[in-house]
Amino acid sequence: MGLTTALSSALSGLRATQTGIGVVATNVANAETPGYTRKTLGLETSSAGGSGIGVRVTNVNRELDIYVQRQLRTETAGSEYINAIAKFRQQIDQMYGTPGSASALDTIINGFTSSLQALSADPQSAATRQSVLNAAQVMAQKLNSLSTDVTTMRNQAESGIGDAVEQVNSLLKTIENTQTQIIALSSQDVELGALLDQRDKAIDQLAGLIDIQVMNSGENQISIFTNSGVSLFDMQAARLTFDQKPLGAQSLWSADPTKSGTGTIKLVSPNGASIDLIANKSIRSGKIAALIELRDDVLVKAQAQLDEIASALATSLSNRTMDSTAAVSGAQTGYQIDLADLQNGNSISLTYTDNSGPTQHKITIVRVDDPSSLPLSNSLTADPSDQVIGVSFAGGVAGALATLNTALGPDVQFDNPSGSILRVLDDGAPDLVNIDSLSATVTTNTIQSGDGTLPFFTDGNGNTLYSNVIAGGREQKVGFAARIAVNSSLLSDSSGLINYDANTLTGDSTRPEFLWQRLTATDQMFSPSTGVGGTSHPFTGSVVGFAQQVISNQSTATENALRLKDGQDIVLNALQDRMTESTGVNIDSEMARLLTLQNAYAANARVMTAVKELFDMLIRI
Repeated sequence: MGLTTALSSALSGLRATQTGIGVVATNVANAETPGYTRKTLGLETSSAGGSGIGVRVTNVNRELDIYVQRQLRTETAGSEYINAIAKFRQQIDQMYGTPGSASALDTIINGFTSSLQALSADPQSAATRQSVLNAAQVMAQKLNSLSTDVTTMRNQAESGIGDAVEQVNSLLKTIENTQTQIIALSSQDVELGALLDQRDKAIDQLAGLIDIQVMNSGENQISIFTNSGVSLFDMQAARLTFDQKPLGAQSLWSADPTKSGTGTIKLVSPNGASIDLIANKSIRSGKIAALIELRDDVLVKAQAQLDEIASALATSLSNRTMDSTAAVSGAQTGYQIDLADLQNGNSISLTYTDNSGPTQHKITIVRVDDPSSLPLSNSLTADPSDQVIGVSFAGGVAGALATLNTALGPDVQFDNPSGSILRVLDDGAPDLVNIDSLSATVTTNTIQSGDGTLPFFTDGNGNTLYSNVIAGGREQKVGFAARIAVNSSLLSDSSGLINYDANTLTGDSTRPEFLWQRLTATDQMFSPSTGVGGTSHPFTGSVVGFAQQVISNQSTATENALRLKDGQDIVLNALQDRMTESTGVNIDSEMARLLTLQNAYAANARVMTAVKELFDMLIRI
């Protein structure tokens, strides 16, 4: 190795050292910059003819653990998902109030039932009657307020989805623009670390909104898919659209866009193809998935729980059961019932036994005068064992016969012997079919009903009777919590709480005792659509018991969500620490490297000085 080679080697060392110092300076300057990845210098020996002639910089490397990065993006999506769920769960829990506190829902319902119990002990007291009405109004207003709060939260979720979709589109565009620059500069031997950091930062933010997987196709090119396999980016960014809508209690999502009352997310690919991401269940984690679940499930169930409480309050106090009488026609036997008081939305219960099994069949016949709402689903009632038949009685009992006889076949026969009488008979064959029972549940529509029932609560302040009418494919129950009100006739004359007919004595406690028993001691099945109880084993209990179960379930769900959030935070923080350890800038390490580079620079400079002195010596000789 001659002096020229030594000079060349020292000069290349100076150049490499200068580049290294620049890398250290950039690392130190960006030590606190979010998304910045620590850079290191790649070096290799320069050689000619098999001999080393110096050093050269091959590249500036990003210190990045791809495996940890992939895990971190997955857990970021999970963290954003559970954070959103927990936040809304806490709001719901706060709405219902701390059990036992003055403003809590259970306290208010218990206050109403307690006032009824006090009235049964002192029915003559005008002050006690007024206390019942005051407690009833407070309870109705609490349900109104809670329903409004749930609707507000659903609109917040709807708006949040819209904002998140805009963020996704912005991030995908950033990724596309950055990727275009990376491809353009890849052939120019330009350091790409800053652009790669910028792209990764956008991808990391995208992972918090929607669950993604990133595929590296080589030469710094990537493709991005949802975990369900839908392409979000492949050289060009797809675009998401969201048709945000104002939501009410009856605004429910449907895969049929003509029936959906909520917005849906569609992905439009660069070639113009469109996919409904909600209908396809393509979004499974991240903030958007949480907001969809809150809007279409968690908050819908919260609304259903409030509506179920409101509906049970109204029907428990206004519905009465009408029994049937035995009927015979030749060899046929069965029962008959007078349906003069059957309201739209009321039901008829029929049980019969097919002795060939033997198998008992339970039939619920619901009066539905809107033909567009037919047929009905068996899930309309909470009872998992019944068959539900919707029938219009707009044409009277005679007009309903054809539908009923077609629905149950020849073994069970319906007829109308007179007026509003419905008769149900077997086919007359011995031991083939037995009609076991027939009854109807009807809604009382007057204060002086002749018994304990009365329309205590109505649908809105217009005193519309609540009988759970089914119209337009929707039950009257949906959104009823927002509309439930105390019957204005009772508010104007509290004696209706006692006087069930014109001859009721002032000290008669029959009605208040009946109302109190109906709410606290009479069991019924509650719809599993509320999330309380299961389809095969619905919650059965009193109205008060159901309300308490709702509050308990909401509290448990909130605790579970917060527990999951805490666990997810631990996992996410651990991964972030690992990511920082592998990619972050450590100032102490950088300073130690800077000292090494300074020494190397000085050493290379000293070599050059020595070579210069030798050349000067040769020239002088």
